[in-house]
Parts: sequence; structure tokens; C-alpha cells
Amino acid sequence: MVGLLGGFFGVGGGFLAGPAMLLLGVPANFVVGTDLAHMTGKSIVAARRHRALGHVDLRLGILMIAGTLPGVEVGARVVEYLEHLTAGALEMVLNGVYLLLLLGISVLMLWEGLRATRRIADETMPVRELSTLSLAQRLQRVRIPPMIRLPSSGVEPVSLWLILLVGFATGVLAGTLGVGGGFIRMPALVYVLGIPTHVAVGTDLFEIVFSAGYGTLTHAIKGNVDILMALVMHTGAAIGAQMGAQATRYVSGPRLRIAFAFLPLLGVVLLGFNLASGGSAVH
Repeated sequence: MVGLLGGFFGVGGGFLAGPAMLLLGVPANFVVGTDLAHMTGKSIVAARRHRALGHVDLRLGILMIAGTLPGVEVGARVVEYLEHLTAGALEMVLNGVYLLLLLGISVLMLWEGLRATRRIADETMPVRELSTLSLAQRLQRVRIPPMIRLPSSGVEPVSLWLILLVGFATGVLAGTLGVGGGFIRMPALVYVLGIPTHVAVGTDLFEIVFSAGYGTLTHAIKGNVDILMALVMHTGAAIGAQMGAQATRYVSGPRLRIAFAFLPLLGVVLLGFNLASGGSAVH
């Protein structure tokens, strides 16, 4: 199921696999490292499939990685600072931010996806107006050199600094909240950079290969990865990831964004369940 959702929506799926592993009795220190290991392998399979479908912008993915990794480090340092500042209330603060972020993304994508579907149904709507979202159109007018062309995404030249800023901002959020960040990056690619939804899904999976791979290495050095468990999980996830990636061929961009809107709500349910049971959804 995690592989299917990851391949379809371009997310790592850690917010689903992690709680499931905890419910199965896996020690907490092994949950993060093992989940990252399986996520790396699954994302490789899904990204390769999306690449074959023409849904991966390698240039954009590499630039996003350059911005994301420093952002993750800054986010981790923010957590350390807040831990001293909030005097033990850090978990409550982060869970509150996480909840608001999930709800905000869900409402935004559902509203915009439904609006885009209605606009597409209106045959009098100019094609140009449907091609790019209004926020992305405004930001693309910011001409701060160097300007980068993204032919695989089919968007106008965009400032390199805007791409790095989006990568850095999503990295900070991921590092602060302790999540993979796929459910943040995919909407950011669509609404801020104007990347087509299918390309945003594939490119996000390409980036997860490197970010999750880096996390797997650091946790493996600390002895927090159960290789056998990760391989078994990867077997099912790899099959689901290919199915999910293939399924995106039959769904339009706006409908894919509408479906994505319900994914953060699943995260809200898991967050509520963990808080009710006395646990924590982040870190």
C-alpha cells in the first residue's frame, strides 16, 4: 500500500509505514532507519518508471537536492534550539504545526483541483490560462539571474534562486518536523514553480532517492537499520510503486491533485491516533 501510494503521489510514505511498524512492535530506533532504507529502494523503482513515462525533470531534481539538503540540516538545528526554548513542550508545538500544515495542504489542493477541473470543462477558457497556476505565473516573472530553462517540465525560464529557495524551505520543514517532505515538495513544485503535476510527482520521487539514501546511510552507521526487514518491505513496495506510477497515466493533473488532497488527511488521522495513544507523530 505504501509503495502504491508513493508511486502514484510522489511521496516517500514514511508517515504511513512508520506508525504501521510501531503498531507491529518494531523498536522505535529501528523504525526510522529501516523505513528510510525501504523508502530508498522503492523510490528508485518508482522514479525509474516515471522516468520511462517522461515524468522526471533531472535538472530540476538535482537543483532541488542542492537546496533541500542544507535545509534539512538547518531544520535539525532549529529543533535543537526550540527544545531548549520551549522547555519540554517541543513535541506539542511541532505536532500543532504539523497538523495545521497537513490540513492547509489538503484544503488548498482540494479547492484548486476542483476549480481547475471546472475551468477545463469550460471550453471557452484560454489554453494559456490553464497551463500554469497564477502564483507560479507571478513568480516566473521574477527575473533574478541566472535564469534556468527546464525543457523537461515545459515551463518558462525560472530563476535559479527561486528553485533553491523552494528546495531549502521544504528541506527546513522536513528537517524540523522529522518527515520525508514529499507531501510538502510535490505541492510546492506545482503551485510555486508551475511544474506539471505528473512531472512534479516523478521529480519528487527522484529527489527522495537521494534524501532517503543519505538518511539510510547515517542510520546504518548508527546500527538503526534492519536490512532483512527493509528488503522484505521493499519487495512489496517495489511492486506497488510500479503499479502506482503506471496508474498516473490514466489520471489528469487536476484530478491527481484532488486525490492527493486526501493524503494529508490520512496523516491527520494517524497524528490523532498517535496523540490519543500517548505517542508522537513527529520525531
